[in-house]
Amino acid sequence: MSFKGVWHTHSMSTRLQVLISDAEMEDIRKLARREKIAVGEWVRRTLREARAGRPAQEPEAKLKAVRKAAQYAFPTADLEQMLAEIEQGYQA
Repeated sequence: MSFKGVWHTHSMSTRLQVLISDAEMEDIRKLARREKIAVGEWVRRTLREARAGRPAQEPEAKLKAVRKAAQYAFPTADLEQMLAEIEQGYQA
């Protein structure tokens, strides 16, 4: 969505309407004023922060991937041993 004279960094925007009490709205206005930003920007920042603290995938999807990977038996060794074997390969 684009408006004359206003540049947006996103190709599309969606309006979100949230109903809150007058007291909550006044608190949000005060917080936004304290940071010297518009209420809309304060809300967007707060939502971004909340999203950043949450995993992108559901925990069950991650557990499924870990369980599947645990079914495999890949060769492994002590890190120092692996590095030594790699170095021997370079020298050969």
